[in-house]
Amino acid sequence: MIIQLLGSSACPNCRELEASVRQTVAARGVSAEIRKVTDPTEIMASGVMGLPGLVIDGRVAVSGRVPSREELGRILDAVGA
Repeated sequence: MIIQLLGSSACPNCRELEASVRQTVAARGVSAEIRKVTDPTEIMASGVMGLPGLVIDGRVAVSGRVPSREELGRILDAVGA
């Protein structure tokens, strides 16, 4: 599984999303490659309309907000993690 975290290091919500995703993935023992994407061109091409963005295996899972850890768990369940 490839998880992309779209945002910038200057964005507090982007940092919060990264921490939540890393903690949730670790707690569930999910095997995933987590990539931070900060290039504006790549972010625009992903289809994410607001930051932070979460893309899992090429599909936009979250855009413009930080989901709760419970919601992240449901998202991971939905993609078969």
